Amino acid sequence: MDREIRALWERYSASRDPDVREQLILHYAPLVKYVAGRVGVGMPSSVDHADLVSYGIFGLMDAIERFEPERGYRFETYAVSRIRGAIIDELRSVDWVPRSVRAQARQIEAAMQRLVGALGRTPTDEELAEELELDVVELQDALARMAMTSVAALDETLHVGDGDRIPLIDTLQDPDAVLPEESLDDAATKDLLRQTITRLSEREQTVLGLYYFEGMTLAQVGEVLGVTESRVCQIHTKAVMSLRVKLLERIDG
Repeated sequence: MDREIRALWERYSASRDPDVREQLILHYAPLVKYVAGRVGVGMPSSVDHADLVSYGIFGLMDAIERFEPERGYRFETYAVSRIRGAIIDELRSVDWVPRSVRAQARQIEAAMQRLVGALGRTPTDEELAEELELDVVELQDALARMAMTSVAALDETLHVGDGDRIPLIDTLQDPDAVLPEESLDDAATKDLLRQTITRLSEREQTVLGLYYFEGMTLAQVGEVLGVTESRVCQIHTKAVMSLRVKLLERIDG
């Protein structure tokens, strides 16, 4: 944190001055645009990027209100989760995902859960298509339609332990990053999440790693893997669904 921003945080912590908060909002506004851009990947054209940014500003304001600089955490790391959550909450409130897509997503997730239980691993596209009585092309088309819901799925919460809840997106955070989130303090929980991610296929782990950790776009990930952006989008959607199924299987078990 450079000297000028540190001084702003010190002033805001001491006074809660709205004018100082406005300066902090303006300074971190590019972070909102960045998060909104990544959340908007794969969404239909009816979802306006400007709307996503406006939703994210509320998350930024909430993060500024709650942030405690004296704890030594990076504000950007803390704020991203708040901004993303505010965007997803607003998208859910307007119910932007078609019911037919939601229904098909539930069918595919149920089939995947059955196969994971039977096979002990993530099913291939061919195995999943057979379970659903579809051909592989039909399955991949369905995954492409579901791509717009996969980001929202990452922000759903899972029950862990004695009533604790974990945002699914936090399972994809860099394990070396220190977040001010109490729900991830438990060592057993962290171990559960790490083990779950490693049970994904190598290609799924690669897509998630390049997209979430390296900050690549889906198109750039496609260039690395030598496949189309549409195919990367399908792999990403299936990986997110696999992650959720595996976590629920381990937690319920």
